[in-house]
Amino acid sequence: MNGPTDRRAFFRRGVERLGKGLTKEAMRRAEQRASRWIRPPFAAPELEFLVACTRCAACIEACPHDVIFPLPARCGATVVGTPALDLNHRGCHLCPDWPCVAACEPAALCRPPEEPEALPRLASVSLESRYCLPYQGPECGACAGSCPLPDTLRWEGTRPSIDAASCVGCALCREACIADPRAFSVAALRDQPAPAED
Repeated sequence: MNGPTDRRAFFRRGVERLGKGLTKEAMRRAEQRASRWIRPPFAAPELEFLVACTRCAACIEACPHDVIFPLPARCGATVVGTPALDLNHRGCHLCPDWPCVAACEPAALCRPPEEPEALPRLASVSLESRYCLPYQGPECGACAGSCPLPDTLRWEGTRPSIDAASCVGCALCREACIADPRAFSVAALRDQPAPAED
């Protein structure tokens, strides 16, 4: 195999050999279970990811901001030790060289060659105004400047809001938030909360 794309194609063909009906059900179940965590950038679809990931922890060690952690045993034997993002406590810095992806030799994490500049959509981040200090009266601005994407964290006076269309779910705004509880909430793209690291 010549590269990540070849390896991913190999694993995809292997999964397809299980039979279309069986594969569909296995994929549905894998995606359903995966709604409880958030995978690192450019992760393959969950079933392909589980087939490809060797639990080597290379992506965890490569992350310069300690955002990736291994899923604990309570998440289930099929996923224990596989990497997930701890976006409840730290934001993904969308590193320009994607060290976590570069470290993944089995290509469970793989940037799409046809869109080399594309950013991955990691999670869904929303602002809960009932916890956001400027919506209650006092000024804050702790999250100002935290978003790496232009015009995604928007301002009306001192009050922030999120442009859901351009937000990729890096959660750097949540990391910067000083409210208790934090005003920004993070959910997997399948609308389920992400677990915190033990």
